[in-house]
Amino acid sequence: MRIFEIIFSPTGGTQKCADIFAAAFGKEVELIDLADFSYDFTSTDITSEDVCIIAAPAFGGRIPEIAANRLKLIKGNGAKAILMAVYGNREFDDCLVELQDIATANGFVPVAGVGAIAEHSLIRKFGAGRPDTSDIEELNTFASRIMEKLKDDQTTTLSLPGNRPYKVFPGSSVRPLTNDSCVKCKLCAWNCPVEAISEDKPDMTDNDKCIACMRCISICPNQARYLAPEIIEVFTEKLSAVATERKQNSLYL
Repeated sequence: MRIFEIIFSPTGGTQKCADIFAAAFGKEVELIDLADFSYDFTSTDITSEDVCIIAAPAFGGRIPEIAANRLKLIKGNGAKAILMAVYGNREFDDCLVELQDIATANGFVPVAGVGAIAEHSLIRKFGAGRPDTSDIEELNTFASRIMEKLKDDQTTTLSLPGNRPYKVFPGSSVRPLTNDSCVKCKLCAWNCPVEAISEDKPDMTDNDKCIACMRCISICPNQARYLAPEIIEVFTEKLSAVATERKQNSLYL
């Protein structure tokens, strides 16, 4: 049995949660990065003997479209799938059922679902510091329970929270800006999941391609990428009503 992480994690929060979970299996993990635009997702060699942790962040209660499209290229070939929706202390809405539908259609066998908390990608004060010590303990407990299910070879139909049809996510109008600290190192261009930043003009963003994943902001070594203060103010006010109280991780078997 091999352990795969199939993840989309622009700002690192989703990967932190998936890494904690994968480590509990005590095996070397093979990473398939859905944010890597250069990867051939049709070339994977996943088999029915493997276990795959499929993890993605909630963007407006949905899986980011680019992550969903790339996941649809990966054949499960009967591999067991642990589905993980990671969210910034608001809600994951329809993410788990969307992951379930894609995974099932592609030949994975979903055996568990997890809702996990990480720092919000836009406004980091929500879910700040998470996953924290308590989260790590809880995710390890979840992993143990799932391993018991796998050991017993229980493959009953998985019931997950969410709606079909999924909620409509119209996309985000938020776009990162660039200040004078930019030294054109091109790190953002090399790492943008949707190639919205060119190597020729790394201080610019193609607003039609950008999905507001915030990776460019999170990896910029000079803090040259940022969100406009008025955008931060608006989102802080909106999230304060729904994301201030600490949410708990959740497990579905």
